[in-house]
Amino acid sequence: MMREEIKVSAPGRVCLFGEHQDYFGLPIIAAAINLRISISGKKRKDNTLKIDLPDIGDAEEFTLEKEAEYTQERDYLKSAVNVLKRKGVRFPTGWDCHVRGTIPINSGTASSSALVVAWIKFLLEAAGDKRASAVDEIAELAFLSEVAEFGEPGGKMDHFSSALGGVVTIDFDEELKVKKLKNSLKEFVLADSLQKKDTTGMLGYIKSHVLEGEASIQEKIDGFNLKSPLTQREKDEIEKLSPDVKRLLKGTLLTRDLTAEGRALFESEVFDHARFGELLSRQHDVLRDSIRISTPKIEQMIAVSLEAGALGAKTNGSGGGGCMFAYAPENAANVAAALEKTGAKAYVVRVDAGARREEIEEDT
Repeated sequence: MMREEIKVSAPGRVCLFGEHQDYFGLPIIAAAINLRISISGKKRKDNTLKIDLPDIGDAEEFTLEKEAEYTQERDYLKSAVNVLKRKGVRFPTGWDCHVRGTIPINSGTASSSALVVAWIKFLLEAAGDKRASAVDEIAELAFLSEVAEFGEPGGKMDHFSSALGGVVTIDFDEELKVKKLKNSLKEFVLADSLQKKDTTGMLGYIKSHVLEGEASIQEKIDGFNLKSPLTQREKDEIEKLSPDVKRLLKGTLLTRDLTAEGRALFESEVFDHARFGELLSRQHDVLRDSIRISTPKIEQMIAVSLEAGALGAKTNGSGGGGCMFAYAPENAANVAAALEKTGAKAYVVRVDAGARREEIEEDT
């Protein structure tokens, strides 16, 4: 059924375990958080989409009558429409839309992916398409619109985390496997360093060096790969690699093992909050020392959060600035206040639901 007014929203996410793993086909664990992008819209009588984006001081307007021409880098609002049309979605009318969000922008919390997930959800609802209720399909369509359409190197973690919500583990093997984990988590403090993320060249550098290390070991040891447990001989060969290749390969394998420990914790009968905090901090140690994606500001914020009583803390996302988060199930307000004193912007957050349709508030 087509509606005169629609409102939807989709959450941002934190990566609990597994940064820089998805493009090696290795698993990650992520959680959606209650900082969200919302899109509301009213039906028009023509075939024009008008989109107001006051949070970034921007607006878009284009027709639905033809393929939308991209006029800026990563033109996601148009790419989503183009992708959906290729998938057989038809739009009988245009819409006046309003986009608002509470997710920090360009800070590692998947604000752009949440926008695309919410926009896909909105457009499917607007078209009366049954896929509006299929979160797996929303995630795939969002990936096609944000990443594949522009030949970007990113994975699907952000799209599935935002579309499905909760805590998810995603295995990026030959066949993508997504599983929702039992959520026993309490409050986090997410803090934006207000340092613009700088990951220029980082992904390619990490990927090429890890694959170089894997190939080097495979030349000497049949059967070695990033997914199998290490033998002592393989460990010895890794130590012979050049410094950067060795560091990044070892960091990738350590993160792989920490992700497995994290999953086992979520699947245990009793969730150990202190153990979870410890694993977060160990993951950050690897990201700082082996993958080298932290910054002095992030390090200061992590130290402050732990001193204020957080059980664990880590950088969030691909690194190079942006956000960190601390697990503070009993004293989130104190941790947030301590982080604010560093000049960061702090948010007390919890795990939240995925993409959803919202109730329209009646005018009074």
